Amino acid sequence: MQTATHLDREHCVRAVQSKDARFDGWFYTAVLTTGIYCRPSCPVVPPKPENMTFHPSAAACQQAGFRACKRCRPDTSPGSPEWNLRADLVARAMRLIADGVVDREGVPGLAARLGYSTRQVERQLLAELGAGPLALARAQRAQTARLLIETTALPMAEIAFAAGFSSIRTFNDTVREVFALSPSELRDRVPARRAPGDGTPGTLSLRLPFRAPLNPSNLFGHLAATAVPGVEEWRDGAYRRTLRLPYGHGIVALAPRPDHIACRLTLSDLRDLPVAISRCRWLLDLDADPVAVDDRLRTDPLLAPLVDEGPGRRVPRTVDEAEFAVRAVLGQQVSTAAARTHAARLVTSHGKPLDDPEGGLTHLFPSPEALAAVDPETLAMPRTRRTTFTTLVRQLADGTLHLGVESDWAEARARLLDLPGFGPWTVDVIAMRALGDPDAFLPTDLGIRRAAGALGLPSTPAALTARAEAWRPWRAYAVQYLWATDSHPINFLPA
Repeated sequence: MQTATHLDREHCVRAVQSKDARFDGWFYTAVLTTGIYCRPSCPVVPPKPENMTFHPSAAACQQAGFRACKRCRPDTSPGSPEWNLRADLVARAMRLIADGVVDREGVPGLAARLGYSTRQVERQLLAELGAGPLALARAQRAQTARLLIETTALPMAEIAFAAGFSSIRTFNDTVREVFALSPSELRDRVPARRAPGDGTPGTLSLRLPFRAPLNPSNLFGHLAATAVPGVEEWRDGAYRRTLRLPYGHGIVALAPRPDHIACRLTLSDLRDLPVAISRCRWLLDLDADPVAVDDRLRTDPLLAPLVDEGPGRRVPRTVDEAEFAVRAVLGQQVSTAAARTHAARLVTSHGKPLDDPEGGLTHLFPSPEALAAVDPETLAMPRTRRTTFTTLVRQLADGTLHLGVESDWAEARARLLDLPGFGPWTVDVIAMRALGDPDAFLPTDLGIRRAAGALGLPSTPAALTARAEAWRPWRAYAVQYLWATDSHPINFLPA
């Protein structure tokens, strides 16, 4: 598939006629004769090619006057993998919009975070996506509203507020325009889907879609094996953790299912729902295109057997980039168990306590501001690493260093490398798991070198990097396949 800027009409028509679910979220089909828009895999009989038009976003379809199909629910497609592959202005803007920045800070706030003028941001988004930031945020609000209407018994007024609408009237008009149904009619259509949260206030049960295949072993295995006590745990077949969110805090439980991820969210403020969903999807890399990734890696005959044995590996990421950077420093040159112990001490001493009636979670991970106030002499680590830690948290706290979904990957790498104690391994593991760079690579990692040697790949960093040129832009996924050759607990779902 080409970029969203230049949709290949012939390619799009073939994807729709074959009902290829792999392209759900890549583009949307608007049908001129019915006035609706669909995902490529819509189960209805495909329209005639001359009646199809193609748009790069649901917002663009809505801007053009089309309403969402009631059968295939295109607004619930996985996100386009393009926004995770790129680090340009449009991709960074899309990640920020998904994180709710426009609803909280407006378009000027979005532009300020990106370092561009409002006009530049609007022009680029319109040119590539056919919709500006306000329309894209509105489409996301409509999707959130639909989710709450169909999966909760909340009153409509509360749903409008939680979804980010400024008034009940705007909420009603938007839902009716996008879905051709009133909020009440939308709820009446799916009574069996409603799950009021088992009576727990602020608790929602959701299904997070993904593109198949998805291999949960290394994804959930990594998160469970490295879980920080009090902040994360594996319980009853689900990875659970606490979340620091713009309006409050939350607890999420994520469990793999054959065709979706079961997500149970408990939020102190329902306005955080879109952000919480976005961060959970980012954590589990659910918007990836595993077929494209695996097809590229299979071109190397020594990697192909690993891909064939366990296709669909994802990169386990994070819900908080600053937290991950701190944990990466705590894990330098120590075992997984030692890193968890160091992090647990910080959590107990400096994290914000919270209640978890359903499990053993006790705290939010400490914020950079809280960690910057820690007396360095109380840190049980070598002096050089203590300097690395204190410099990192101080720069995160005062804004000198910013890590987020909108980060420019090259700039963030350069800033991290300037910090004392930060070498290529630490920088690239942060780039891979916190910033989401799909091409981050760890040629000096001992596990990678050992796996490479066992497979007959070059095992020296320089030679392995040269061999890995053919794996670009998916080297972070190659890392997951190479790590998976080891018997370390990160590679296995817990019992």
